[in-house]
Amino acid sequence: QVQLVESGGGLVQAGGSLRLSCIISGSIFNIITMAWYRQAPGKQRESVATITDGGITNYADSVKGRFTISRETIKKMTYLQMSSLKPEDTAVYYCNVDGRNWDGRLLRYWGQGTQVTVSS
Repeated sequence: QVQLVESGGGLVQAGGSLRLSCIISGSIFNIITMAWYRQAPGKQRESVATITDGGITNYADSVKGRFTISRETIKKMTYLQMSSLKPEDTAVYYCNVDGRNWDGRLLRYWGQGTQVTVSS
């Protein structure tokens, strides 16, 4: 029932910026953690940034200082502001949510991904 939809990806030149958005639809009792992952060609999917319900953030070393994750809990949305983009940032970016169902069970949800391409 729960679906995550990413948007904001596209083509950008090195040094540019993009803002990714993720909206969560459907019924969910409580969102615990929101996160962004990415998978580049020839690489494993990696965690880029996470944010807890308390606002605590964590970033991968490769994006620290350049990317910022945020959330709007009431709107059930999360954002990834990306600046100083590099060609190495080219990847499919996925929204991820860890939440608690109405019966108290912990569940993990994934979006379909949005393509980000950074040209040199």
